[in-house]
Amino acid sequence: MQQFTWSDLGSAEKQRLLARPGSRDDGKIHSAVAGIIADVRRRGDAAVNEYARRFDKACGPLRKVAAAEFEGAERQLSGEIKAAMRGAAANISRFHAAQQPQGLEIEVCPGVRCAKVYRPLQSVGLYVPGGSAALPSTLLMLGVPSRLAGCRQRVVCTPPAAGGLPDPAVLYAAKLTGIEQVFAVGGAQAIAALAYGTETIPSVDKIFGPGNRYVTAAKQQVARDPRAAGIDMPAGPSEVMVIADNGARADIVAADLLSQAEHGEDSQVILVSSASRLISAVTAALREQLGALNRRDIAAAALENSFSIRVADQAEAAEVANAYAPEHLILNVADPQALLRDVHSAGSVFLGAWSAEALGDYCSGTNHVLPTNGYARYLSGLSVQDFMRAMTVQEISEDGLLQIGPWAVELANYEGLDAHARAVTRRLAMLCKRASA
Repeated sequence: MQQFTWSDLGSAEKQRLLARPGSRDDGKIHSAVAGIIADVRRRGDAAVNEYARRFDKACGPLRKVAAAEFEGAERQLSGEIKAAMRGAAANISRFHAAQQPQGLEIEVCPGVRCAKVYRPLQSVGLYVPGGSAALPSTLLMLGVPSRLAGCRQRVVCTPPAAGGLPDPAVLYAAKLTGIEQVFAVGGAQAIAALAYGTETIPSVDKIFGPGNRYVTAAKQQVARDPRAAGIDMPAGPSEVMVIADNGARADIVAADLLSQAEHGEDSQVILVSSASRLISAVTAALREQLGALNRRDIAAAALENSFSIRVADQAEAAEVANAYAPEHLILNVADPQALLRDVHSAGSVFLGAWSAEALGDYCSGTNHVLPTNGYARYLSGLSVQDFMRAMTVQEISEDGLLQIGPWAVELANYEGLDAHARAVTRRLAMLCKRASA
């Protein structure tokens, strides 16, 4: 990992340093993805099958996973992994159930009642990444809140594992969250199928879930088409920033950095500290731990996109964090609550030495579908409300019309919208005529 000192950098240098590594070739990715989307729209299943064979090494035609295959997948899993998934699902459910909106109704003035009501999205697509690692935890993060929200149709797309079916644990996560429609297809072609529909995969209203840069680009492109589907957020390659003081253990900090570096070669991990000795110790610990990882080559490639930043103090550390807006932010410092008060741009924050980011990935209860690439400056992590939409409702009585109607007429006339004014004055005239009769 390269090392930088924050105070030595100018404004432009800071901006370049904190730019994500994927931004250099995004143009090529967006062009390739646009071609895939157009092809899927034109040829449906035939195009999806072709891309699945090319990119996912799929060996059969596109189809929904059968009920018997769910049962077979469950039999392949150990009791320990199933118990861990049930425990994680329970925590995720408890935390997300507490987020369910209650709506409101208020009489803003006599005779004028306004309300806000929530309705579940009718059809949602849940994308679960696969590729080099199966991620059943992501389906728990998507399946639990969509079930709590009451979404009528939930469609899962995930790359196939060996044998052409999704990973057994992904299918078990679908069972735990009550999902029956699962398709073994990944990548941009899956996003296009969910957005526009094919002969086999139904179109949905909104697409959820993280993915690589191709999946993220596909989500962004379909979201710009009003005839397609909305998206939760552009959740792309993983990233973590660790702010650590001189009391932090170097081996723990290194382990946290590697836990995100192993996600993919385009992941990014950053250490921020005022302790030069800790930075050096973490660098040594990274070298030592890297060799023991199953995914050492992936993590090593991610470390080439990563770096450490030496800061003067925790105030400067918070400045760096807010400028970067990390997906995950670990505050491994003596008083993390005090530092948290200065943090306003992060997807999910982990306080103290014991709060491993991996716990949030799996089973603490918070959602691990989070904004990346700096979107945490204005986007939040996934919640139950993302699977719902709010409607405002108003009911005006005769007395309410008499009170606020004249205001509407004045405003409409000022804006030159006389049809607006007439819609109110005709009602007011009816009431006056009735009162004089």
